[in-house]
This record gives sequence, structure tokens and C-alpha cells, in this order.
Amino acid sequence: MVDLRYWIAFNRTPGVGAAKLRALLDHFGSLQAAWQAGEAEWKAAGLDRRAIDSLRLTRGALDLDAELKRVTACSARVLTWDDPDYLPLLRSIPDAPPVLYVKGELTAADRQWAVAIVGTRRATVYGRQAAEVLASDLARSGVTIVSGLARGIDASAHWAALKAGGRTIGVLACGIDQVYPAEHARLAAEIAKQGALLTESPIGAPPEAGNFPARNRIISGVSLAVIVVEAGDHSGALITADRALEQGRDVFAVPGNIFSRSSAGTNRLIQEGATLVRSAEDVLEALNLRLVARQAEAQAVLSEDPLEVAMLNLISHDPMHIDEIVQRANMPVPQVSSVLAMMELKGLVRQTGGMNYVLAREGRAEYVVD
Repeated sequence: MVDLRYWIAFNRTPGVGAAKLRALLDHFGSLQAAWQAGEAEWKAAGLDRRAIDSLRLTRGALDLDAELKRVTACSARVLTWDDPDYLPLLRSIPDAPPVLYVKGELTAADRQWAVAIVGTRRATVYGRQAAEVLASDLARSGVTIVSGLARGIDASAHWAALKAGGRTIGVLACGIDQVYPAEHARLAAEIAKQGALLTESPIGAPPEAGNFPARNRIISGVSLAVIVVEAGDHSGALITADRALEQGRDVFAVPGNIFSRSSAGTNRLIQEGATLVRSAEDVLEALNLRLVARQAEAQAVLSEDPLEVAMLNLISHDPMHIDEIVQRANMPVPQVSSVLAMMELKGLVRQTGGMNYVLAREGRAEYVVD
């Protein structure tokens, strides 16, 4: 069983980031063993002098039990790299945060169908309207809206998703017990009820300037794509777009007035190759998410049909032709085709071309029927 106290402790240790933590895990086998080791062992694991000094000082000052209580006291939970609930898209980025603090609930839809909407804090009427229309239409289609809880475009996107009855994730640049800006306390509370707040920053961490670029990589990291609605030439939203490109995510941009400073960054993104977006339909089409709403509804009432279970235990992440599935399942072709069509609607399997099928979800689950 994972002892979260040690993950929290290392997360509070300055100078020990994802790369060093991975090295410690590889060397010691567990963070408990790493935390309790001596300086010579830390050096052997690859830590430099600065990291060793930082770890020694933090270990001497930190009450592990008290730190864990601080998390539970603010109704949050901790996810680590090894947690099955850790967002799979985020886990795939090179600098995935070892620890995530979460307030609210993360659903299957959040893990599969999240799209970020970001932009300037100094939004125009046009920018707010564009963000609201895109967020509400995407949310009604079953897409989770991700943003950074900032003023302007971020807040407009969050509120629109909530009002549409959809889900939204707010990524913070401070501790999960903090709200920045302070006037967004009500917004944060509503997001926690109808989505989730998450951050890599420890409990009590203030919203320091250096936290925001790191926060932006998480916004793009949990998302299939990033939509930049309105951004000036030096907007932080452009950093999110850059991180998205580095992570292999799609980048969309809403075109704006060529005379408006607020649209200079978005227009340049389009000029440099970002996909111009005029409506939610453009995004759904580009990301092949037209059936998201129907898939979400179908997954919510997932059948216990033994035929589906049999298919799930046959099909893997390696393409399998329908003829082979028919043969191995020992079922008639029309029945297999019908079951596969329903499973595809539920997002359980997908075609890779030429009537070949693979599992659509990450990992390999064990499916059984009573």
C-alpha cells in the first residue's frame, strides 16, 4: 500500500522534482526508504549537494502525519503517479507532476474527453462571448472544459460549462486550500461540486509568479487539445499553447480583430499553423468527438451482457480482424458485428481500419460476469 505521507513530503522538498524523484524511486524502491536514507545514499542515487541539503532540512522540519491531516482537513485527496485515478493523459507527459491534490471528483469523461479553453485576463466582450459559446456547446456535448481559474477568458469558460450542466476542471497555481484570485471563491466552490480543482502545489502554497508556467503545462497535459480564445502577444495563454505543442496536443485558436491587441497572439497562432476554430463543431470534428455525448450516456449504463464481457477478454491493444474475433468467440458474424457496434458506441473498442478492432481504453482490465 502506498504511504501518501512520503509523496507529500517529497512534494514539499524544494529542488526535488519529477526527475530526481524518479531517480530516488529507481534507486530505493520506495519513497519511504528514500526518505529514511542517509546523505551518502542520496548521493549514490544521483542527488546533487543542493538537493541533499534541501532534503535534509525538510526532513528535519516536517511532521508527516500533520501534513497528511492538512490535506484531509481541506476535503482534498492526493493522487500519485501510481494511482489508477491519476489522469492518463497527464501521466504521459515527460514532466508529469508526481503528486496531484484534488478537490471534487474526476470521472471517466474527464480522463478521456477534456479540452482546455484559455486566454487573456483582459478579455473583451467578443472574447468572453466566444469563450462562453465554445465552452457551453462543448460541455453539452459531453466534453470536460479545463482552464486555470484566472480572470477573463478562463472564468468565462468555467462558468459557461457549469451553467450548461457540464463538467469543468480548474487547475490552480497555488495550494488546493487557496483560491486565486480571491474573488473566484464562489467559482472554485462550484467547480469542486460539478467537476474538480487540482494542483501540484503543496497545501498552503501561495500563487507565486513561477507557479503559473508550471500550472499551464498541467492544463494542456490533462487535455486532448487547447483552444486559445483571445491572447495578446505576451499572454500566458501562449505558454499553454507552446506546452500543448510540446506534448503533442492539438492547438486551436479563435480569430480576432486584426486591430485588437487582445487578438494579436491568437491571430499569430493561426498564422503559424494552429487550427482556426469558429464553433464547437470545428473542435468536435477535428478531435473525432462527435459521439462523445452518446458514448458518455452509454458508459453510464454499461451493460453486464456476457457477450460484451467475452469480447473484452478477447480483444487487446493489438488489432484483431473481425473474422478472427468471430472464430475465437465461436459466434455468428451478425451477432459479433452487432455486439462490436454497441461496444464501439460505448467507447470500449474502436476500429483501426479494415474491420480490425482494439481496446479503446488505457491499460487492460479484467472483465468478469457473475
